[in-house]
Amino acid sequence: MRAIDFNLDPSLQTCTHYVTSLSLCDVLLMNDARFPWLVLVPRRPGMVEMIDLPSELQQELWREINHASAVLRDAVPCYKLNIGALGNVTRQLHVHVVARTESDSAWPGPVWSFGRAEPYAEGESDARIALLKGRFTDKAS
Repeated sequence: MRAIDFNLDPSLQTCTHYVTSLSLCDVLLMNDARFPWLVLVPRRPGMVEMIDLPSELQQELWREINHASAVLRDAVPCYKLNIGALGNVTRQLHVHVVARTESDSAWPGPVWSFGRAEPYAEGESDARIALLKGRFTDKAS
């Protein structure tokens, strides 16, 4: 269910693909094939920081972060999960969940601002989204 006056920040619209909706967040796939990377965006207008959410929604956000993390790790085996809510450029509250391996191009540094994003090839993002959607359904919270 979407909040009536919720709009996804244009900067997130241009660099992600929609995957699914959870009770609080839309789950997006970052359009960067170098890294398996989800972005969770709470459908609440005007939120910038996690502390801007009421405490019960903060708890729901953490449950959904945990759920998305488990889904991503199940879909794409990884060495480490990086979870962050930076928002220095895009102020709308959003949380990154990135699956990392020791062989990825940014390891061991952060993926943020590392090189230039490599968009998924045609059909590749659809396959990744289908895989993730199936896992979200299988691991329903």
